[in-house]
Amino acid sequence: MTAAATPAAPAALALRGIAKRYPGVVALAGVDLDLAAGTVHALVGENGAGKSTLLRVMAGATMPDAGTIAVAGRPVRFAAPRDALTLGITVIYQEFALVPQLSAGANVLLGMEPGGALIDRVQERHRATAALESLGARFDPATPCQELSVAERQIVELARALVREARVVALDEPTAALSPRETEHLFGQIEQLRARGIAVVYVSHRLEEVRRLADTITVLRDGAHVWTGPAAQVDDADLIRLMVGRDVEYVRQPAARAPEAETTLVVRDLTRAPAFHGVSFDARAGEVLALAGLVGAGRTEVARCVAGADAWDAGQVVVRGTAMPKGSPRAAIARRIVYLPEDRKTQGLVLGMSVRENVSLASLPRFSPRGVVRRREEDAAVAAVLAGVDLRQTDPSRPAATLSGGNQQKLVMAKWLLADADVLLIDEPTRGVDVGAKVEIHRRIRALADAGKTVVVISSELPEVLALADRIVVMSGGRVTGELDGATATAEQVLELALRDERAA
Repeated sequence: MTAAATPAAPAALALRGIAKRYPGVVALAGVDLDLAAGTVHALVGENGAGKSTLLRVMAGATMPDAGTIAVAGRPVRFAAPRDALTLGITVIYQEFALVPQLSAGANVLLGMEPGGALIDRVQERHRATAALESLGARFDPATPCQELSVAERQIVELARALVREARVVALDEPTAALSPRETEHLFGQIEQLRARGIAVVYVSHRLEEVRRLADTITVLRDGAHVWTGPAAQVDDADLIRLMVGRDVEYVRQPAARAPEAETTLVVRDLTRAPAFHGVSFDARAGEVLALAGLVGAGRTEVARCVAGADAWDAGQVVVRGTAMPKGSPRAAIARRIVYLPEDRKTQGLVLGMSVRENVSLASLPRFSPRGVVRRREEDAAVAAVLAGVDLRQTDPSRPAATLSGGNQQKLVMAKWLLADADVLLIDEPTRGVDVGAKVEIHRRIRALADAGKTVVVISSELPEVLALADRIVVMSGGRVTGELDGATATAEQVLELALRDERAA
């Protein structure tokens, strides 16, 4: 007589037929998702595929138009984020939900303070310390969150999930701003969550991370569920085809012309302590120069000084033979040198303004010589520059906040192209961008150089550096450690230079 099979345990969280529509956009089209306890489930897809919307539905922050949600087999309905938190569902977004002025410990127990109205600070510290230490935290729980690094704030969010006895933890692009060492530490924390029986949802565009962590992968495309299966059953090429619906090559972008002999940008012995010291490099019209290195090497700080956003302590920046004053963005823009920041949402765009307004913002004097904007002329110029960067959503009245990450990056590029920038410093151009948009942005960067622009790219991704750069300047510990020819450089050579100071220490 055959023994009866043991019934499978219900999913920690099950979503069925989840649909969400916004005016003119289908964000989710009947998506199913099962999250098993004690597993890592990767959620992948292009920007605009519906991943963020699905996370917000899981968190109770967005109400679906249709579909059902079950927690441990029991149907539930979320009216607010607190309902999801109460049932053990925590979503950790790229923008952390922490109170900067409060201590790490207070943030861990925020909303769950022991003692009620009269908070028991001793008990609060004890519980917060235990949760933080279980995740390997090495900072004092009394430290204000605004003084913590990105990786440390992430630990605070994870500790809060543990205190809430979470059964599901979702992480949205969690390594986007982490160094390799911090990323390794995060992976160890995720393994701890899995060992505790927590279902982990891992959203990332970095397929090597998905491959390393995930037990199961779900692919979304254009708001629809495309594929779910064991991670071991699909290779990267197939995943990319599932994500974008076509073959995508992530290869070196060939130059259409040789760089000009004239040096456009000269940086000599630039220092801003303690971020960087004695940095020197040249860049020519018609080339892509990459500033490579690990997070914290000082690359962004150099770019901000060159663009006038920050003042330097010593050294010189020369653009087409003219020495630049320090700490003057206005002077830099007047010399047609601009900075496209890594954080496009808060530093590159005004999200509440329309696509048109963002693109023309830096060029308003051109369209309003007498203080009144000539709308027809502005519309024509904006339309032309948007076509030049292949912005998928071309409605100029659409708010910038509604665009995907890849399209927001193209919008920042369009703004400075309209302003006729000569030297573009582009910081992490594809941060948080899907594979398909990444290749398209690479083509646009190459096209800028081919049009005679001087392009300086800062990137932490070695494949991106090798795909784009004509020359590579590598930094480590705030200093330049070497320069490589982009056509012949290898990942090993770049990494060796990026680690040089760290190894010496």
